[in-house]
Amino acid sequence: MPRNLISPRLAVTAAVSIGALCLSALPAAATATPAQIATSKTNGVAYLKSLQAADGSYAGAGLSNEWAFSALASAGTAAVDVAPGGDTAKNARSVYRALLSTAGWPSATPVVTDYERATLNAYAAGIDPARVSASRNLVADVYGYWQTAEPGYFGPSANFNGTVFAALALGGAKTQSGAQRIPHSLLNSLITRIRANQHNDGGWNFSKAEGNPTQLAATSDIDMTGAAMAALCVSGVPNTDADITQAKAFLKSKLVPTSGAFNAMFGVNTDSNGWAVSGLNACGINPQTGDFLTSAGKTPVDFLIAQQFNPGGGFKYLPSDTTPSAYASIDGLRAVAGGGFTAAPPTPSTSGAPQWVAQNTFASGTATKLAITVDDGAGSLKVCSVAFTPTGTTTTLGTVLDSATTTATPTGCVSSMAPATGTGTITALNGKANSGSNTWKVSVDGSTFAGATRGKVINAGDTIALRWGA
Repeated sequence: MPRNLISPRLAVTAAVSIGALCLSALPAAATATPAQIATSKTNGVAYLKSLQAADGSYAGAGLSNEWAFSALASAGTAAVDVAPGGDTAKNARSVYRALLSTAGWPSATPVVTDYERATLNAYAAGIDPARVSASRNLVADVYGYWQTAEPGYFGPSANFNGTVFAALALGGAKTQSGAQRIPHSLLNSLITRIRANQHNDGGWNFSKAEGNPTQLAATSDIDMTGAAMAALCVSGVPNTDADITQAKAFLKSKLVPTSGAFNAMFGVNTDSNGWAVSGLNACGINPQTGDFLTSAGKTPVDFLIAQQFNPGGGFKYLPSDTTPSAYASIDGLRAVAGGGFTAAPPTPSTSGAPQWVAQNTFASGTATKLAITVDDGAGSLKVCSVAFTPTGTTTTLGTVLDSATTTATPTGCVSSMAPATGTGTITALNGKANSGSNTWKVSVDGSTFAGATRGKVINAGDTIALRWGA
């Protein structure tokens, strides 16, 4: 597995506010009691707080602990409340936001999972990922990796995990009000690709399997099965869907009866168990009952809690380890706390601290990006990131689309538009004209589609969807 593309234990990234992503309350019949889970969360949070650097940071160059934000949020702790020595000026959220806003972040040669990881963790930290700063829009950064030749994939299709985490990030990081910010056409495209990569045994792996009988017949990975399940569910697939049912059966087949662990590709370990449980959590499947209660009365949550040092709170990676691992502790806590791969930020306890921080206006003269989809109603979906430099605190749809003809990544998102000037109704886009009730309509951040005009006001971080139809 490429260390920069797969799990937090291997240095990438991979609930939301709706119940399907956060099962914080497990039934009394569960083998790990609510009291045990509460203790695990309390001690786990204490350990993750100990990982914070003196400057307030969790993330930095190379292998870092930024996945802690998703675990803290799942456990009910706001990142803004985590500060070294109580120094609120160095709180984890502010420091992370400053890092993401840096021109040199993430590196000179970024990959799509860099932006997906940041989207998931910024969201959990209470930073609107589309409005990190005047220059940073993480949603637009992800859009820039759309594969025009293989629609539905983000980043090189051979690295299938980039597409899984695109679905987790774009589907899981809702707007501040909890709305789905990306259009159904994009969600459906992601769902199609994830389904096409499901192996014959019901699971998934980090690499592409679509169209390759040998790969489809290969044994799946516990970690990526959890992530892919979650990706489907946050994209709107119900847990009764046949593909989710098959994935659940694959995980069940890997259970070790005596411990409740999953026998993963790397053997029994906390990280793989954590990812599998987070996948179940994300799909609203209780990991402590039914298929996941073994004949010996053990569950995957039992196994995770058994890997935790108490009162220290850290989790060990392997059962034989004698010291905790930061990544195992993050994956373990997030799963035990009922989280998927991100979570809506909790209400802060710090006086005066808002639940969300965001750059809501453009900074005139500061280059930025916006995320755009164009759906022609005939099955051709275009996805791109548009770079432009605003001249005021807001802009217009016409200005953004004009920029898209020359500065879109990938190219070809917008090739032409009528009218070419003014503020009136858009009558044609990419050579397709309005016809009767079938017209070009626009939605921003998941709002209801309405007639598209060049003069429509666009604000910083708006996720723009254009659609032709009735």
